[in-house]
Amino acid sequence: MRCATLNKNATSPAQPRPPAPASARREHAPGRYLAIAALIIAGESIFLLPFGLARIFRPTLLDVFHVTNLELGAAYSAYGVVAIAAYLFGGLLADRFATRTMLFVALTSTAAGGLVMMAIPSSSTLAILYGYWGITTIALFWSPLIRATREWGLDFSQSRAFGLLEGGRGALAAVMASIMVFLFAALLPEDSATASLAQRTDSLRQVILLLSAITCGAALLIWFALPERKAPPRSAISLCRDARLFAMPSVWLQAAIILCAYVGFKAIDDFSLYANQVIGLNEVDAIRIGAISLWIRPVAATGAGYLAERIGAPILTVICFVLLAVGSSVLASGFVGAGMAWAFVLTIIFTCVGIFGLRGLYFAIMQDGGIPLEQTGFAVGLLSVIGYAPDIFMGPLMGYLLDRSPGAAGHNHVFLVVTLFAALGLIASYLFAQLARRQARP
Repeated sequence: MRCATLNKNATSPAQPRPPAPASARREHAPGRYLAIAALIIAGESIFLLPFGLARIFRPTLLDVFHVTNLELGAAYSAYGVVAIAAYLFGGLLADRFATRTMLFVALTSTAAGGLVMMAIPSSSTLAILYGYWGITTIALFWSPLIRATREWGLDFSQSRAFGLLEGGRGALAAVMASIMVFLFAALLPEDSATASLAQRTDSLRQVILLLSAITCGAALLIWFALPERKAPPRSAISLCRDARLFAMPSVWLQAAIILCAYVGFKAIDDFSLYANQVIGLNEVDAIRIGAISLWIRPVAATGAGYLAERIGAPILTVICFVLLAVGSSVLASGFVGAGMAWAFVLTIIFTCVGIFGLRGLYFAIMQDGGIPLEQTGFAVGLLSVIGYAPDIFMGPLMGYLLDRSPGAAGHNHVFLVVTLFAALGLIASYLFAQLARRQARP
């Protein structure tokens, strides 16, 4: 009862802090933008080894590691199982320990895992490695990243902060994908179709080494560019406030939004394989298609962040789910088939605008949902436990659907699943927008 009384009488933490004066923003602009640049680079670099490699080189990775789609999906599932516990635990850590230190340790330990991957381990060892990455990229990294971004956005807007984070991460991912494709192609014979397994294995190892070095570089950048901010010690009162988040409808609706949007994001792993097996493109061209999709991310996410300042993040979330639902339904219908490369590219663009727009928004709406700043870490952990559950089931589900129905049918089934989740996300985002509108009324 004492905890409830103290919370009631305290100043409402859900009220956003007023923007800093324009002069103050100009004075601190160089340091502030260096900090957000460091967060962007770290936020993408840490996921290059666990996810970026397979997203771009999936056909090659399957051959080199001698694994099936289902076995690769099992490795993703191991990551997801560990991550579910790590999200909530990491959220508590983010509200207690220094952000810069946690991010630095997370990046260096993730890079160390690349040395194991260079050895081309067995499928069982690969699953263990992904479980290890679940600890380094989630328990030590994810909540501190979101908290640091939300703090950075206090002087501007939440949608702009998260739009810049996701858009910047997207730009870096696109540049890195293009570099990886160029390096991989350069290490192969001129006619990539004649490359032996040994040649492709050596080329992939060089790409893995590059990704490990980039992740270490991001750790150094974080250490020197990010201000050291120590979180205040957690008290019984603050823990009681954390518990109150469970009773907020906006939290559960936001968790549903993240879950449905993340299903769509996981499905982009299938783009390069779809291009290879359904459209009929060779291995290198299929990889290029996967890389092209990543160039949409910076434009869509950053644009969504700035557009949300005008029409509102909750309303724009609804619009993005409409785009995702329409684009994924086209791929699910089987309309885009062999030889229809341009139709496939256009459909990818349309779908990715919805996917990456959502990624730039689904944490920005924390303020619309009334989540206090000082509870960001715990809230991110709670939201992520539900929202990133697709890390557990989407990998094995995609692998099962693709292996059970080889060719176009398996890919159609994958995007049918995405369409169904997009429809559920559309409902959740509409309800969230209505709730946010009611809460905003005086």
